[in-house]
Amino acid sequence: MDRQLKQQFTLRITQANKTELCVILYEMFMTYCSDAICNQEQGDTKEFRLNIQRARGCLKELMGSLHFEYEPAPTLLKLYIYISRLLVRADLHNETEPLKESNKIMQKLHDAFAIASKEDTSGPVMGNTQTVYAGLTYGKKDLNVSLESDANRGYFA
Repeated sequence: MDRQLKQQFTLRITQANKTELCVILYEMFMTYCSDAICNQEQGDTKEFRLNIQRARGCLKELMGSLHFEYEPAPTLLKLYIYISRLLVRADLHNETEPLKESNKIMQKLHDAFAIASKEDTSGPVMGNTQTVYAGLTYGKKDLNVSLESDANRGYFA
């Protein structure tokens, strides 16, 4: 994952509600798996394993966010455990096939959560963050993001 993509994820996380956070975690998981596949094709075993560990971190966050008082949670947990086993198999055997399979499953879950996030009208999980306005300024080749800062951001009076 390159620096610009990390900044985009960070910006989205600061503005996201609970459902959108799950969507972002799915996207981060798939990005790490795709990066691991590229690393394996290039023969970079160290980065391959590091990206698998990062993907496992995203999966761990998704597992931790499950609310077992609602019906889909047990089923999702079973899927997450299966995907975790795929990641371990990919790591142990230096294979990319388990990563591709896990990406397919996570893509379907991502699509479902993306639809659900459109119906979620709750506010952002993080409070007291910078307000982001996009499209106010343009660079020569790209769009610049402007941040509006509050004087007491991070401090409560």
